[in-house]
Amino acid sequence: MTARLTRNLLALFVFVVSVFPVYWMVLTAFKPTREIQAATPTFWPSALTFEHFTTAVHAQGFWYFWRNSLVVAGSAVLLSLVVALLAAYAVARLRWKGRRGFILMVFIAQMTPWEALLIPMYVIARDTGMLDTLTMLTLVYFMITLPFTIVTLRSFLAAVPVELEEAAQVDGCDRPAAFRRVVLPLLAPGLLTTSLFGFITAWNEFAFANLLIIKNQDDRTLPVWLSSFSNTFGTDWGATMAASTLFMLPVLAIFLVLQRKVTAGITGGAVKG
Repeated sequence: MTARLTRNLLALFVFVVSVFPVYWMVLTAFKPTREIQAATPTFWPSALTFEHFTTAVHAQGFWYFWRNSLVVAGSAVLLSLVVALLAAYAVARLRWKGRRGFILMVFIAQMTPWEALLIPMYVIARDTGMLDTLTMLTLVYFMITLPFTIVTLRSFLAAVPVELEEAAQVDGCDRPAAFRRVVLPLLAPGLLTTSLFGFITAWNEFAFANLLIIKNQDDRTLPVWLSSFSNTFGTDWGATMAASTLFMLPVLAIFLVLQRKVTAGITGGAVKG
């Protein structure tokens, strides 16, 4: 009983520590400016205001930045899923020379800090004439998410019995048809999990978009747009927190939707297996 109570208290502590910054962000977004700037913080506003959300929505370039982030994140995720699915299948199902070395390189790429790639990616973008383009930013996010996607999909593929493909081939399917009709439906949880991770990574990334790749104001993404509320005269914390809340909503919605679909996919895969 004591051990269970200790675990519950520890879980509650972790939950509070994790959720409190998000709560404070949303709370600040609805606070009047005078309460945000007050010396004594309040844990609930005396009155709710939507003034900061109005300021954020009417900020210059708001809808352009949303469009840019959606296009870049979505394109990077789709490209990563297609390439990683082919690579993971080759690693999990086929036997070819250099397979172990390829897997090792994928793990090394996954462990490499993204910050270490800032200068190499800048040099590549400069030499190929792709600086200040959303295409280059999409390729950067594709490169960042690809190793994790390959490793994750490889694990899901390894969990699917190869006998299922062999049985489909005995029934008249060739290898691509067996993969499409038998294996791919069972990979739905892995595809959704990796797409969620990739989208969140691309959606939240700031360093590449701000420091090296994008200089044109109209081509910047939402994380860079958030910095526009800070200037030499100070920071509009209310508008910043309101913009951050709006920035969080798409990822939260996608996570809630995909979470249910991932659970359904796991159950469906178990029944089919």
